[in-house]
Amino acid sequence: MTRSFGLVGLPNAGKSTIFNALTSAGAKVEAYPFCTIEPHHGVAPVPDERLDQLHSLFPEKKKVPTAIEVVDIAGLVAGASHGEGLGNQFLAEIRGVDAILHVVRCFQDPNVAHPTGTLDVRQDIEIVETELLLKDLETLERRRSRIRKLAQTGDKEARRELELLTRLIEAVGAGTPIRALGLSREELDRLKDLSPLTAKPVLFVANVGDEGKNELSTTVEEVAQERGAGCVVIRGRLEAEVAEAAGDEEERRAFLSEWGLAESALSRLVRAAYELLSLVTFYTFEGPEVRAWTVPDGTTAPEAGGVIHSDFRDRFVLAEVMDLEELLAAGSERVLREQGKILRAGRDYLVRDGDVIHFICA
Repeated sequence: MTRSFGLVGLPNAGKSTIFNALTSAGAKVEAYPFCTIEPHHGVAPVPDERLDQLHSLFPEKKKVPTAIEVVDIAGLVAGASHGEGLGNQFLAEIRGVDAILHVVRCFQDPNVAHPTGTLDVRQDIEIVETELLLKDLETLERRRSRIRKLAQTGDKEARRELELLTRLIEAVGAGTPIRALGLSREELDRLKDLSPLTAKPVLFVANVGDEGKNELSTTVEEVAQERGAGCVVIRGRLEAEVAEAAGDEEERRAFLSEWGLAESALSRLVRAAYELLSLVTFYTFEGPEVRAWTVPDGTTAPEAGGVIHSDFRDRFVLAEVMDLEELLAAGSERVLREQGKILRAGRDYLVRDGDVIHFICA
């Protein structure tokens, strides 16, 4: 299942630029607010050096990386939770993503308008976070008013939900996002149909100019640390130009080398996004493809097989698991098998990041 990430932030923060850098989709970029009206959807392949190494053992096969879906959502302004700007549309789109990439403008440019007239990254972050909190507050209060009537009839489930909603309303009303409350899995499941915005994990993206890190991006990193969140600094315009101009990976690396960069910040951004959702990657090389697959940490072998095909889950017998580093050192599956280093794992086996797996079915 492809995971989705929503790019959010104030107008002219550089969301569409970073979207283009990630997906090479060519979304429109202008120097005025709300040039993004309809959300753009794109798919970004996940850079994976381990997949490249595994593919080197099977160069005749097609290499298929895993991917993420990226949604470029219209810019948010103060009052969006009450319909200002493109607020309601913006907030509805966020409900559909797995995690939020909060893009913060960290560059000065007199030709690109700032919605408040003054570039202040703490204030900019606060505007977005406040609107998300206000929308959650509205959603939770509306749900509580409905569930309260049911709870008054003595329904035990309704009473439990009412207690949870009341606790959340108090916290959100005081400015605490739901993700900071340490809710149990059961409590989060109760909220699934509401899909509260502040329950989604957040990664800050400091969008800097060509000069790289600066005082503004340092402040964003400080804010992220204060909130227990991650932060990636990215030269959005440069990365978009590289993605547009470079025809292949070798050419892309040459462009980056000219700027003294060892790797694209997009690679770091995608890795950080994966960490945000506690995802692990496993690999297969059956048939004509060498392929990467992504599952949540804690996924069992049959569940992981089901990502490939339902038969691998429903008719699971066992999984033959290879450690990628050991496979690369051995040079082939045959040698690894002769060394006795292939694990035969049952239904309770939890897939580890970097596993190479054969699924055996009845």
